[in-house]
This record gives sequence, structure tokens and C-alpha cells, in this order.
Amino acid sequence: MKKLLSLSVTLICFSLIPYAQTVIPLYPDSIPNSKQVPDEEKADTSVSGRIMIGKISRPTLTVYLPPKEKANGAAVIVIPGGGYRMVAAVHEGSDVAKRFNDMGVTAFVLKYRLPSDVTMVNKEIGPIQDAQRAIQLVRDRAKEWEIDKSRVGIIGFSAGGHLASTAGTHFNHAYIDAGKKVNLRPDFMVLVYPVISFADSICHMGSRDNLIGKNPSPEKKEEYSNELQVTKKTPPTYLVHAEDDSTVKVQNMLLFATALQKNKVPFDFYLYEKGGHGFGLTNKTSEVKWMDLVQEWMTKSGWVK
Repeated sequence: MKKLLSLSVTLICFSLIPYAQTVIPLYPDSIPNSKQVPDEEKADTSVSGRIMIGKISRPTLTVYLPPKEKANGAAVIVIPGGGYRMVAAVHEGSDVAKRFNDMGVTAFVLKYRLPSDVTMVNKEIGPIQDAQRAIQLVRDRAKEWEIDKSRVGIIGFSAGGHLASTAGTHFNHAYIDAGKKVNLRPDFMVLVYPVISFADSICHMGSRDNLIGKNPSPEKKEEYSNELQVTKKTPPTYLVHAEDDSTVKVQNMLLFATALQKNKVPFDFYLYEKGGHGFGLTNKTSEVKWMDLVQEWMTKSGWVK
């Protein structure tokens, strides 16, 4: 009965997402770092009408294939935000995937595990395990989806931006059993109003608390402050933020950009004057469509051919 209820919740969640295509389990067998507990995943609609999924313990990828005549071989893994407490399934998930499909890019929306001592042995590594597994899975099945393995990127929003930037800065450490020859590095990143730093002065405290606890050691704060983890091998990156973001301070983006510049990693950015936090594809305060700028950057950089 519990399994049927779990399946029903998953189907309800994704039936609410327009144009969703194939939903596949992230792990075909057992989920690593996972406790045997009931699936309590649930979807809610926020006051603003946005679908938010909570208590995720069974991660999935939803595959969005572009029209064959548009497909260009590029792929992107979409990581919605939600403070490591919820996942914004539509405005930072399926809507973004559809926009990439319009560009001819194959998109994969990652429904990642949310940190929990109830569902995981070590909650802080659950999300990065899922991000790395998504990269591995997309490259493993590249032929099936007609994807170029050397053009697999990642895009993250808010706390999803923290997870994406973790994938882009911690790829030399395999959090999953992937084998020595598996490439876990995203080829490019797009980070939209991202949580980057876990420093006390500028961090989004909710994201930090949910991922590494309310009283993390200085070493843990540094480990997950991704501006401190940038190297010359960090993927090329496009950054988007609004100066008046009071939820995730713009200094997060600026610190990451500074680290990229210092390490001579190619990057570009667009900084809105207004727009706050969580605007998704459309910042209503501006006529500038940041995804149009991302498309130009991806084309110029050779990710879209």
C-alpha cells in the first residue's frame, strides 16, 4: 500500500508539470547513502501558485527532448531551487527545460534528494551525489538521447545554484561509486541567483542550515563555500542575479565571478538592477530576457552548434 501511495504522489507531482516527458529513477537499484524509510514526498502549491515538492527521498530525472529537427547534441541538467527544503518544480524546472528545448538542447530536470537525517546516513552529500549521478547517467546514455558527451552542462537556481556550483567545483571527488574513468565534470554552468558562499556574513542561512546543520564547523563552511573551491578547471560559467535580491545576496554571485576571473576561467554575467529573488525565466522589472543572453553565450562558446 505504501508503494502505491508513493507512486501516486510521484505521478501527481509530475502530472502537474506541463510537457513533462519521460521520468526515470536516478538509480536503477539501491539509492546510495539512503535509509530504508517510507516515501513521504509531497507536492504543494505556494501562495504565488508555484508547485513546490518536499520531502524528496527518491530522486529522478525528467527527460525533455527537443524536436528532432532542432536537436543540436547539447544537453543541460536543470536543478531547481528551494533552500534545500523544497524543489521549485515548474518555474525553475520544467519551464526552463522547455526553453532549452526551443534552443535544440536536450534538458533533464533533476528532482534531487532533500537533506534529511531521517532519509539519509549523511544528509550533506545526498544532493551532490544526485547531481553527480545525473551527469554520469546523461553521459552513459548519450547515444540513446543523441547527445555529445563533451557538451553536457548544468544550470541551477538559488540553492539549486549552490548544488550546481558544487558539482562544478567538487568534481574531482566522486561522492558516488562511479569508477576512476568516469567524467563527473559539467562542461559548462549557468547559475541563476545562486547560493554560493556559506560564510556567516552573506550566506542564505536556510540553505546552509538544511544542508550542513545549524552549527557547522569552520571547515564545513569553507568546504561548501564554492567561491573558495574554484580552480582553473572549473567549467565556463554564466551568472545571473539581481542587485536588490534580499534573499540571496548578490555578493554570492560577485564572489564567484571574482574567483573565476582570478583563475582565468571564461565567464559572463547579467546583473539586473531590480527583480528580487526567484523570478525564474522572467524578471518582470526588465525587458531583458536572461535566457536569450545565455543562448547567445552558449552559441558563442560552442556549446550550441
